[in-house]
Amino acid sequence: MPDPASAGPVRLTVDGAPLEAPAGVSVAAALLEAGRRSWRTTRRAAAPRGLFCGIGVCFDCLVTLNGQRGVRACLVDARDGDRIETGTDTPLVAEPPAAPSRHQADLAVVGAGPAGLAAAVAAADAGCSVTVLDQGERVGGQYWRWGPRTDGGAAHHGWATFAALRSHFSEHQAAGRIRHLAGHEVFRLEPSGAGGWRVQAVAGERQRGLVEVAAPAALVATGAYDRPVPFPGWTLPGVLTAGGAQSLLKGSGTVAGRRVVVAGTGPFLLAVAAGLVSAGAQVAAVVEATRPGGYLRHPRTVAGVWPKLGEAAGYLATLAHHRVPLLAGQAVVAADGDDRGVRSVTVAAVDRAWVPRPGTERQIAADLLATGYGFVPQVELLADAGARLAVGPAGTAAAVVDAGQQTSRQGLFAAGETTGVGGADLAVAEGTAAGLTVARRLGRRTAAPSRTGASPERLRRFGDLMDRLHAPPAGWVGWQQPDTVVCRCEEVTVADLSAAHDLGADDARSAKLLARPGMGWCQGRTCGLAVAGLVAHLTGTPPTDTDLTALVHRPLAQPVPLNALAQLADPPPPTS
Repeated sequence: MPDPASAGPVRLTVDGAPLEAPAGVSVAAALLEAGRRSWRTTRRAAAPRGLFCGIGVCFDCLVTLNGQRGVRACLVDARDGDRIETGTDTPLVAEPPAAPSRHQADLAVVGAGPAGLAAAVAAADAGCSVTVLDQGERVGGQYWRWGPRTDGGAAHHGWATFAALRSHFSEHQAAGRIRHLAGHEVFRLEPSGAGGWRVQAVAGERQRGLVEVAAPAALVATGAYDRPVPFPGWTLPGVLTAGGAQSLLKGSGTVAGRRVVVAGTGPFLLAVAAGLVSAGAQVAAVVEATRPGGYLRHPRTVAGVWPKLGEAAGYLATLAHHRVPLLAGQAVVAADGDDRGVRSVTVAAVDRAWVPRPGTERQIAADLLATGYGFVPQVELLADAGARLAVGPAGTAAAVVDAGQQTSRQGLFAAGETTGVGGADLAVAEGTAAGLTVARRLGRRTAAPSRTGASPERLRRFGDLMDRLHAPPAGWVGWQQPDTVVCRCEEVTVADLSAAHDLGADDARSAKLLARPGMGWCQGRTCGLAVAGLVAHLTGTPPTDTDLTALVHRPLAQPVPLNALAQLADPPPPTS
């Protein structure tokens, strides 16, 4: 697929000063490569912020771009002539857009990652018209994020699968069977009067228009985002999610630091560390809070996905070649630094509940800390549309689907990480199944999909096993200090939550009303699970369906809509 950004370099103006950047990199990557680790300050504490999640979830990297305020620097490519302004918070305000641009299709796909690509290609192969909406500028999603500097696939796993899907996708685009609406963020799914679905999206970070797609069927393939765990210093510039660090590397070929610590839990840490060290970074340590021996108790599940064992062995071999130490049963409990960024991290041995062992603390010098504690399925659109959700082993919610990937709502489908985190191979299989199901229901003839590797059932069992083994236990609350920020958007601290509890807040919902966690730009995606855990610790009771997480991911047949989060800021008056 040709990319218009392949010619370069591009010349930018940042706060009035000229800056030259490689073609095809994101605005965030351009700023980082120029030595800018932070580029805005927060409203409440005037604290420096820059890149954190790297995929548009946290809103920490906002800039003003060509006069457009509130642009996420991680989502847009830097273009020749761009004017970038940094500084204090840039509120998400804009003139009301004009009437929406309207489109019709047989299938509307939200997300162009592994599941969305596979679904679109499968449906188009059967003769369906497909419209794909995605917030990224190029197909591939976060897993296959790429740009002109990384189009060879060296930093990617499963590149041959992606190359084939991308080629077929482009062929269908040229034939008019697939319409790709890049840079579009869907904010609503609703039933249409004709029995189908209406998909509404904001068109672009650079310009804010509206788009509406009507289709008999809609598929949500929005993937997942990193699950963060707060600790003192986690808001310092240079502390990124593990997915954010990898996304920056895959999409722009940019390493955000020279001396790196990768920390958290789960096999994903190995992939991130191997990618960073292969790109020239010095990885000081991989810090894994859990112990890998848990996999030995499930030999049949592990053997069922044997190709993943080879993948993990390859990452371990890369780390061994570069002499990267693997610290199991340890966790980063604090990061130290100043306004210019992180300088060192404090690592401590932890028990199985993640309670630090006294006297085991030590510091490791680092200017980049990449942390990851698993993933959260991005199911907000499905919850808002009334699809049934269920809580998985790690306490996160995912869509419940049938064998054809249809949710509890007729004509509404889900595939990939929205049905539970299971990896790209499973996402491709589920996306293919969804696209074929839609085509058959529309009367198209379809061929049986070809299958290679582990079966979807085995991949799903392995994904559930990873969730169980790496779910963060409650001991992380002991890492916190009273001034530790929990909600990054509203700068709500542990002390603020404790004060709300003293005022009578006995669940995350009431803590939200009194202390404002989850009421900022990300609407609780970044802090929701942490707030629920901390409030549960304060009250001495486990989280329930009344906590903040349940308001986004309610595991009931009649879910609470996502916009209930915003409505809590202005609750309706009591009825008499």
